[in-house]
Amino acid sequence: MGQFVVLAWDVADSAPIRDAARDAHFAHIGRMMEKIAVAGPLKDADGANIGSLFVLNAGDAAEAEAVLLSDPYFAAGVWDRWTVHPFLAAAGEWVGGTIW
Repeated sequence: MGQFVVLAWDVADSAPIRDAARDAHFAHIGRMMEKIAVAGPLKDADGANIGSLFVLNAGDAAEAEAVLLSDPYFAAGVWDRWTVHPFLAAAGEWVGGTIW
C-alpha cells in the first residue's frame, strides 16, 4: 500500500455540474474515507473551483484512479482530465517533521 496524488481538472463552467452532484459526491467521499489521506477542491485566484486534489492510500495507480472514476463528480462530467502520481510524504506537519 502506498500513497498517490490524483489531480483532476474541472471542465469549463463546472459550478452547476458540481452543485447538482455535490450530495452524491459527499456521500461517496464518506464511503471512501479509508482510502483518503486528504482531499479537497483546487481554487483559482478568485476562489472558484478549478479541480480537485486527492492524496489516496492505494495498492497501485490503477486502484487510485478507480477511486476517482467511481466518484459521482466523474459520472456527472465535472472533470475532463486527471493525472495519478505516486507520492511520498517526506516533510511537514502531516508527517510530524521529516522522514529522514
